[in-house]
Amino acid sequence: MRLQLGYVPLTDAAVLIAAVERGFTEEEGLGVDLAPAPSWATLRDHLALGLLDGAHMLAPLALACHLGLSGPQARLIAPAALARNGNAVTLSLPLWRALDARSDAVADVARAFARVAEDRAGAGRPLTLGTVHPYSSHTYQLRRLLARGGSSLSAVRLVVVPPARTVEALERGLIDGFCVGAPWSTVAVEAGVGRIAALGAHIAPDCPEKVLALTADMADRAAPLLRALKRSARWCGDPGNREALAALLGHPRHLGLDPALILRGLAGTLRLAPGGPVIEAADYLVLGERELTPDPASLDWLADEMAAAGQVAADTVRAEAAGLYRPDLLAAA
Repeated sequence: MRLQLGYVPLTDAAVLIAAVERGFTEEEGLGVDLAPAPSWATLRDHLALGLLDGAHMLAPLALACHLGLSGPQARLIAPAALARNGNAVTLSLPLWRALDARSDAVADVARAFARVAEDRAGAGRPLTLGTVHPYSSHTYQLRRLLARGGSSLSAVRLVVVPPARTVEALERGLIDGFCVGAPWSTVAVEAGVGRIAALGAHIAPDCPEKVLALTADMADRAAPLLRALKRSARWCGDPGNREALAALLGHPRHLGLDPALILRGLAGTLRLAPGGPVIEAADYLVLGERELTPDPASLDWLADEMAAAGQVAADTVRAEAAGLYRPDLLAAA
């Protein structure tokens, strides 16, 4: 069987990429063509239009696509999750200085962030923040960070920026900050254009992030792929393989970045500011076999966040989303 599988170049596509590159899919009798996409909208459309059999996908976007809320409707299944955490809110250096936060603690950053956002909005110069897609944990984490400081997303201008374009947009002054997955916040810090203000894992710990989304007709044929993903997740989660994984992801056909930058996220050793000290954040991004099992209960979290963002009624999500998460397929594989 030959499959076309898409992904957006991010560290948390590791399990899917390694499954193919390390030969786990081939050992299961599968031929797989990996197709990188420049944005989540492109990936969504290619999956919905049948150009892909499956994809590394934002969990909220998979749900939105399944419900017909974003792009062409496509009945999907999500038999596997791909990682926990991995996002960070990164701000331009001038904005970080304007915050004058009392500490790096999320509560202090949130209060300072909300204060500046309200001040700028009141002066007719709202902050422009980048998110990777309206239906993403990134959007919901930005909303939660502002809410924790006593403000709301209405105080800022939210724009969609593909992950690989976030650093460039920040450097050019097109945005004042962004929420994005690894390794792009580290890239911004090392480029001297950004400061990590808060980790997604500290704003909304272990929220639904990325899933393997397959077209519904793949349900009866998914077992070989899921077995390969299990073996890949075990390999990716082994600390002894981090350097090899970083080198694999850094290859030009995938992220095209210095493996050392990718390795920081994999090891949870982050530099928050240019030239600053390295901190240990073991929960920043977590890969491994345990992370593969999708939790149907997380659909409740998604329903609440989508409703709070004004995207859809929570009851609609709960009524229509049954059948999207399929941990039974992973267990059977």
